[in-house]
Amino acid sequence: MDTRLLHTFTALARTASFTATAAELHLAQSTVTVHIRTLERELGTRLFDRLPAGALLTESGRRLLERAEDVLDAVARLRAAGEGEGTVGGRVAVGTPESLCSTRLPAVIAALRTSHPEVEIHLDAAGTAECVEGVRSGRLDLALLLDDEADFPEVTTEPVASEPLALLCAPGHPLAARARPATWADLAAEHFFLLEQGCSYSDELERRLLAVPGARPRLTRFGSVDAARSCVAAGLGLTLLPLTTVEEHLRQGRLEHVPGPRFADVPVRLARHRRRWTAPAAQVFTEELVRHFSG
Repeated sequence: MDTRLLHTFTALARTASFTATAAELHLAQSTVTVHIRTLERELGTRLFDRLPAGALLTESGRRLLERAEDVLDAVARLRAAGEGEGTVGGRVAVGTPESLCSTRLPAVIAALRTSHPEVEIHLDAAGTAECVEGVRSGRLDLALLLDDEADFPEVTTEPVASEPLALLCAPGHPLAARARPATWADLAAEHFFLLEQGCSYSDELERRLLAVPGARPRLTRFGSVDAARSCVAAGLGLTLLPLTTVEEHLRQGRLEHVPGPRFADVPVRLARHRRRWTAPAAQVFTEELVRHFSG
């Protein structure tokens, strides 16, 4: 069986779109159609239901998917073994929170360009749920999660570091100048600019604010660290962000720490698929990542 058919099949299973699969694999849409029809003919079964909402796996397609991924994984292992101990190269798709994408990972990629110039890293800034789904579906080779959660179906995680958090306000905010630390009741009366739903530390802060008796905190959610940081720097409220994303703003005096409750460091977890093989390019990225965080 031509493994190109399996590549097309697994991509269509993931995207549920002939158009998106064609774009991802750099094929004509008609070629994707031919690949799927050929595979269905060879196996003697329909693999997808073609519906207005997209191409949805049939029961036969769902049974084939895991086996197809195993075959492609085995083929990748054989190719790597055939290449021996030569130059490590290839594309590694990594999902990561925006805060790590802009602060931690540029140094990792710069180091890899020196040590392994044939390794190409593609970053996808996304939240935990999207990163986990990307690893599970095969769209991502690896993902970094800022999350206490460690149990995900088909995805395994390992802690590689932790990120300290900072509760912040603008200079001149009443909470910055107070002699005594802010209480949860004080914080619940403020306007907070937090990252979008699914951000573990933002979600935890929201839960704690809402737990204050009679509290009705004003909460605005953003998908961007920069948006939350800018609103707070403008004096509009408070935020909770990884310290690495605001160190420059603190040095410049554009933001200040809010004396108040202590927030535990948030773990940085490296996520990968439980069953899939880690290619050499992904492995050297992992090694450089761990070296950077531990340095």
